Amino acid sequence: MSHINHLVVKKVLSKYVLLAITLVCFACNKSEEQTVATFSNLVWSDEFDTDGALNNSLWTYDIGIGQNGWGNNELQYYTDRPENVTVQNGVLIITARKESFNGAGYTSARIKTEGLFEQAYGRFEARIRVPYGQGMWPAFWLLGNNCNEPGFTWPNCGEIDIMEFRGQEPTKIHGSVHGPGYSAGNAITKSYELTNDRFDTGFHVFGIEWAPDYVNFYVDDVLYNQITKADVTGDWVLDHPFYIIINLAVGGSFVGPPNSETVFPQSMLVDYVRVYKQ
Repeated sequence: MSHINHLVVKKVLSKYVLLAITLVCFACNKSEEQTVATFSNLVWSDEFDTDGALNNSLWTYDIGIGQNGWGNNELQYYTDRPENVTVQNGVLIITARKESFNGAGYTSARIKTEGLFEQAYGRFEARIRVPYGQGMWPAFWLLGNNCNEPGFTWPNCGEIDIMEFRGQEPTKIHGSVHGPGYSAGNAITKSYELTNDRFDTGFHVFGIEWAPDYVNFYVDDVLYNQITKADVTGDWVLDHPFYIIINLAVGGSFVGPPNSETVFPQSMLVDYVRVYKQ
């Protein structure tokens, strides 16, 4: 993956500038009704500064095809192989490949902090470059830590999608929340679209600032949406610790299957993941 190197040479210079930026709350309210908090205490991070395998004190893996393609009709088999997930040159690389593997036609990776790190409220952010093409579905999201408990299975445990990307729409990303009465196709969601640029051609910082009664969604220094208790159609279940998930799906109900123009392999690049609290 020598083509990756030129994408990350600026990391050393840019990382500390970006950290300084994220330590303050951006003054970019859409309206006076929006609430903005400052979450400046860094409590958890992975800078991906050690090449090789992921830090197993920070991350674990989902393996396999899940039930009904992880509930979304996805086509890939998630692995922990270095062919699908590795760290090189200070960047996490999750790669989707077109190959026959354990009954699936594609492989990729899905990593998570379940059982290792969970937090309610604060700022969650990652600097990511997404792949492109029909059927590519990278995501950076949070899931309630009680999803495996009786009575709290999804969507009752809650979900916050900090960033979802449809590979066939290279200028647009989506941020959403899911809960009872507002899940799947009824999720509370909003998209953010670049002008004269694409998300697959460079890194962007995707983040949320999450408080007891709202979630703010950011791209770089732009606050583009605020979801509050008043916006949801069911119970507000975003009131307990969540854990982090980063994955690159192939196909699924949100993006559809790859087509003849989709190029493989495709990689999702993550420069860092950081979590703050007040």
